[in-house]
Amino acid sequence: MSATFEDSVLICASAESLFRLTQDYTRRLEWDPFLKVATLVGGAVEPGVGVRAWCVAKSGFGMETEYVSFDPPRRTAVRMTKGPLFLRKFSGSWVFREEPNGQTRVTFRYHVVARPKWLGKFLGGRFEKDTTRRLLALKRFCELDGA
Repeated sequence: MSATFEDSVLICASAESLFRLTQDYTRRLEWDPFLKVATLVGGAVEPGVGVRAWCVAKSGFGMETEYVSFDPPRRTAVRMTKGPLFLRKFSGSWVFREEPNGQTRVTFRYHVVARPKWLGKFLGGRFEKDTTRRLLALKRFCELDGA
């Protein structure tokens, strides 16, 4: 079974600054409550199409992703290249859309295919909850912590 979900939040910051912050792996752990490791791999020093990243959740599960789209400051997308056995496929995109009021709508969209299939509903719910927490943490970091 597969699950696709998205969530978004309005943040008082420019799309450019939010894109830069969220794709900066040297700063990722400053705001992202889900991860304990976030790094680019293969000698890469900045993200871009074809660049891979290694992230480890606080739960201990790690995933390597590859950028399949990188369009600053509007959108970026990744697909899993290596990950835990319970994930057959994973992909995600982040979209940054500036609103007329000076805020930016940040949208995370994820697609998960579980192994075994029956695990998909549980994983989808878990990823959805974690995604909401991450977006709210990003908002808090940018608006209250003075990023």
